[in-house]
Amino acid sequence: MVSTAPSTTSAARAPRPSMRWRVVDIVIASVLGVAGGLVMVVWNLTYQPITAPIEAALPGLQALLYGVWLFPAVLVGLVVRKPGAALYGELVAAATSALLGGFWGWTAIQWGLVQGLGAELVFALLLYRAWGLVPAILAGLGAGVGMAIMDLTFYYADSRPEFVVIYAASAMTSGAILAGGGSWLLTRALARTGALSRFAAGREHAARADS
Repeated sequence: MVSTAPSTTSAARAPRPSMRWRVVDIVIASVLGVAGGLVMVVWNLTYQPITAPIEAALPGLQALLYGVWLFPAVLVGLVVRKPGAALYGELVAAATSALLGGFWGWTAIQWGLVQGLGAELVFALLLYRAWGLVPAILAGLGAGVGMAIMDLTFYYADSRPEFVVIYAASAMTSGAILAGGGSWLLTRALARTGALSRFAAGREHAARADS
Protein backbone atom coordinates (compact mmCIF):
# COMPACT_ATOMS: atom_id res chain seq x y z
CA MET A 1 0.00 0.00 0.00
CA VAL A 2 1.45 3.36 -1.00
CA SER A 3 1.60 6.16 1.52
CA THR A 4 -0.81 8.33 -0.48
CA ALA A 5 -3.69 5.83 -0.30
CA PRO A 6 -6.86 7.82 0.46
CA SER A 7 -8.49 5.20 2.68
CA THR A 8 -7.36 2.28 4.79
CA THR A 9 -10.54 0.44 3.83
CA SER A 10 -9.72 0.35 0.14
CA ALA A 11 -7.82 -2.50 -1.46
CA ALA A 12 -4.26 -1.15 -1.38
CA ARG A 13 -2.26 -2.07 -4.43
CA ALA A 14 1.47 -2.28 -4.98
CA PRO A 15 3.78 -3.34 -7.81
CA ARG A 16 3.93 -7.09 -8.29
CA PRO A 17 6.41 -8.41 -5.73
CA SER A 18 8.95 -11.15 -6.17
CA MET A 19 7.27 -14.54 -5.97
CA ARG A 20 10.37 -16.21 -4.53
CA TRP A 21 10.45 -17.03 -0.84
CA ARG A 22 13.41 -15.73 1.16
CA VAL A 23 14.81 -17.41 4.25
CA VAL A 24 13.34 -14.65 6.39
CA ASP A 25 9.93 -15.32 4.83
CA ILE A 26 10.08 -18.95 5.86
CA VAL A 27 11.25 -18.07 9.37
CA ILE A 28 8.59 -15.45 10.03
CA ALA A 29 5.83 -17.51 8.45
CA SER A 30 6.83 -20.44 10.66
CA VAL A 31 6.99 -18.31 13.81
CA LEU A 32 3.60 -16.76 13.14
CA GLY A 33 2.14 -20.15 12.25
CA VAL A 34 3.38 -21.71 15.49
CA ALA A 35 2.08 -18.73 17.47
CA GLY A 36 -1.26 -19.19 15.75
CA GLY A 37 -1.20 -22.85 16.68
CA LEU A 38 -0.66 -21.96 20.33
CA VAL A 39 -3.67 -19.65 20.19
CA MET A 40 -5.66 -22.50 18.66
CA VAL A 41 -4.69 -24.80 21.53
CA VAL A 42 -5.96 -22.28 24.08
CA TRP A 43 -9.13 -21.68 22.07
CA ASN A 44 -9.72 -25.43 21.79
CA LEU A 45 -9.84 -25.60 25.58
CA THR A 46 -12.03 -22.57 26.13
CA TYR A 47 -14.37 -22.13 23.20
CA GLN A 48 -17.19 -24.43 24.33
CA PRO A 49 -18.27 -22.54 27.48
CA ILE A 50 -17.90 -19.27 25.57
CA THR A 51 -19.97 -20.28 22.56
CA ALA A 52 -22.53 -22.48 24.36
CA PRO A 53 -24.91 -19.60 25.25
CA ILE A 54 -24.85 -18.40 21.64
CA GLU A 55 -25.55 -21.89 20.35
CA ALA A 56 -28.41 -22.27 22.83
CA ALA A 57 -29.95 -19.01 21.65
CA LEU A 58 -29.75 -19.96 17.96
CA PRO A 59 -28.05 -23.18 16.82
CA GLY A 60 -25.43 -22.45 14.19
CA LEU A 61 -24.75 -18.94 15.42
CA GLN A 62 -21.85 -20.21 17.54
CA ALA A 63 -19.71 -20.14 14.42
CA LEU A 64 -19.60 -16.35 14.77
CA LEU A 65 -16.64 -16.91 17.11
CA TYR A 66 -14.90 -19.62 15.13
CA GLY A 67 -12.76 -17.18 13.16
CA VAL A 68 -10.10 -17.64 15.83
CA TRP A 69 -9.17 -20.86 14.03
CA LEU A 70 -8.73 -19.00 10.75
CA PHE A 71 -6.53 -16.00 11.50
CA PRO A 72 -3.10 -17.66 10.92
CA ALA A 73 -3.90 -18.01 7.22
CA VAL A 74 -4.76 -14.34 6.76
CA LEU A 75 -2.04 -13.02 9.06
CA VAL A 76 0.80 -14.93 7.41
CA GLY A 77 -0.55 -14.04 3.99
CA LEU A 78 -0.61 -10.33 4.83
CA VAL A 79 2.88 -10.35 6.31
CA VAL A 80 4.79 -12.58 3.90
CA ARG A 81 2.91 -11.73 0.68
CA LYS A 82 4.14 -14.71 -1.27
CA PRO A 83 2.24 -17.45 -3.07
CA GLY A 84 1.41 -20.20 -0.61
CA ALA A 85 1.94 -18.06 2.49
CA ALA A 86 -1.67 -18.16 3.68
CA LEU A 87 -1.87 -21.92 3.17
CA TYR A 88 1.50 -22.45 4.87
CA GLY A 89 0.53 -20.36 7.89
CA GLU A 90 -2.73 -22.22 8.45
CA LEU A 91 -1.09 -25.63 8.00
CA VAL A 92 1.72 -24.82 10.45
CA ALA A 93 -0.84 -23.60 12.98
CA ALA A 94 -2.95 -26.74 12.54
CA ALA A 95 0.11 -28.99 12.84
CA THR A 96 1.22 -27.17 15.98
CA SER A 97 -2.22 -27.63 17.48
CA ALA A 98 -2.15 -31.34 16.65
CA LEU A 99 1.36 -31.83 18.04
CA LEU A 100 0.35 -30.20 21.31
CA GLY A 101 -2.54 -32.57 21.78
CA GLY A 102 -5.34 -30.58 20.22
CA PHE A 103 -8.82 -32.04 20.68
CA TRP A 104 -9.16 -33.02 17.01
CA GLY A 105 -5.71 -34.54 16.67
CA TRP A 106 -4.25 -34.84 13.21
CA THR A 107 -7.61 -34.27 11.52
CA ALA A 108 -6.86 -30.60 12.21
CA ILE A 109 -4.46 -30.79 9.26
CA GLN A 110 -7.38 -31.47 6.91
CA TRP A 111 -9.24 -28.42 8.20
CA GLY A 112 -6.07 -26.35 8.02
CA LEU A 113 -5.57 -27.36 4.40
CA VAL A 114 -9.06 -26.38 3.27
CA GLN A 115 -9.24 -23.22 5.37
CA GLY A 116 -5.80 -22.13 4.22
CA LEU A 117 -6.74 -22.77 0.60
CA GLY A 118 -9.82 -20.59 1.05
CA ALA A 119 -7.70 -17.61 2.06
CA GLU A 120 -4.94 -18.43 -0.43
CA LEU A 121 -7.39 -18.48 -3.32
CA VAL A 122 -8.49 -14.92 -2.56
CA PHE A 123 -4.93 -13.59 -2.50
CA ALA A 124 -4.23 -15.49 -5.73
CA LEU A 125 -7.30 -14.02 -7.44
CA LEU A 126 -5.97 -10.60 -6.46
CA LEU A 127 -2.65 -11.59 -8.10
CA TYR A 128 -0.82 -11.17 -4.78
CA ARG A 129 -0.91 -7.40 -5.25
CA ALA A 130 -3.65 -6.22 -2.88
CA TRP A 131 -3.05 -6.23 0.88
CA GLY A 132 -5.41 -3.69 2.40
CA LEU A 133 -8.34 -4.15 4.71
CA VAL A 134 -10.77 -5.26 2.01
CA PRO A 135 -8.50 -8.04 0.66
CA ALA A 136 -7.88 -9.17 4.26
CA ILE A 137 -11.62 -9.36 4.90
CA LEU A 138 -12.17 -11.28 1.67
CA ALA A 139 -9.37 -13.70 2.53
CA GLY A 140 -10.90 -14.27 5.95
CA LEU A 141 -14.25 -14.86 4.31
CA GLY A 142 -12.62 -17.39 1.99
CA ALA A 143 -11.16 -19.23 4.95
CA GLY A 144 -14.61 -19.14 6.56
CA VAL A 145 -16.09 -20.77 3.47
CA GLY A 146 -13.52 -23.55 3.82
CA MET A 147 -14.36 -24.05 7.47
CA ALA A 148 -18.10 -24.12 6.75
CA ILE A 149 -17.63 -26.72 4.03
CA MET A 150 -15.59 -29.00 6.27
CA ASP A 151 -17.77 -28.63 9.37
CA LEU A 152 -21.05 -29.03 7.55
CA THR A 153 -19.74 -32.01 5.60
CA PHE A 154 -18.18 -33.97 8.46
CA TYR A 155 -19.91 -32.76 11.63
CA TYR A 156 -23.33 -31.56 10.57
CA ALA A 157 -24.11 -33.60 7.47
CA ASP A 158 -27.66 -34.37 8.60
CA SER A 159 -28.53 -30.87 9.76
CA ARG A 160 -31.68 -29.04 8.74
CA PRO A 161 -31.37 -26.45 5.94
CA GLU A 162 -31.93 -23.50 8.27
CA PHE A 163 -29.05 -24.63 10.49
CA VAL A 164 -26.79 -25.00 7.45
CA VAL A 165 -27.59 -21.46 6.32
CA ILE A 166 -27.08 -19.94 9.77
CA TYR A 167 -23.87 -21.87 10.39
CA ALA A 168 -22.36 -21.08 6.98
CA ALA A 169 -23.25 -17.39 7.21
CA SER A 170 -21.85 -17.20 10.74
CA ALA A 171 -18.62 -18.95 9.76
CA MET A 172 -18.07 -16.62 6.82
CA THR A 173 -18.89 -13.55 8.89
CA SER A 174 -16.50 -14.64 11.61
CA GLY A 175 -13.81 -15.35 9.06
CA ALA A 176 -14.24 -11.92 7.51
CA ILE A 177 -14.32 -9.97 10.79
CA LEU A 178 -12.20 -11.91 13.29
CA ALA A 179 -9.69 -13.52 10.93
CA GLY A 180 -9.70 -10.90 8.19
CA GLY A 181 -10.13 -7.62 10.00
CA GLY A 182 -8.33 -8.90 13.08
CA SER A 183 -5.28 -10.02 11.11
CA TRP A 184 -5.15 -6.69 9.28
CA LEU A 185 -5.10 -4.85 12.60
CA LEU A 186 -2.50 -7.23 14.00
CA THR A 187 -0.28 -6.77 10.95
CA ARG A 188 -0.38 -3.02 11.43
CA ALA A 189 0.38 -3.42 15.13
CA LEU A 190 3.39 -5.61 14.35
CA ALA A 191 4.59 -3.11 11.75
CA ARG A 192 4.47 -0.31 14.33
CA THR A 193 6.89 -2.25 16.54
CA GLY A 194 9.45 -2.49 13.73
CA ALA A 195 9.25 -6.29 13.70
CA LEU A 196 8.30 -6.26 10.02
CA SER A 197 11.02 -3.92 8.81
CA ARG A 198 12.22 -6.53 6.30
CA PHE A 199 8.75 -6.92 4.83
CA ALA A 200 6.63 -4.73 2.61
CA ALA A 201 4.07 -4.30 5.37
CA GLY A 202 6.73 -2.79 7.61
CA ARG A 203 8.14 -0.56 4.91
CA GLU A 204 4.67 0.72 4.07
CA HIS A 205 4.08 1.63 7.70
CA ALA A 206 7.41 3.46 7.83
CA ALA A 207 6.53 5.35 4.66
CA ARG A 208 3.19 6.42 6.11
CA ALA A 209 4.89 7.53 9.31
CA ASP A 210 7.38 9.65 7.34
CA SER A 211 4.76 11.24 5.10
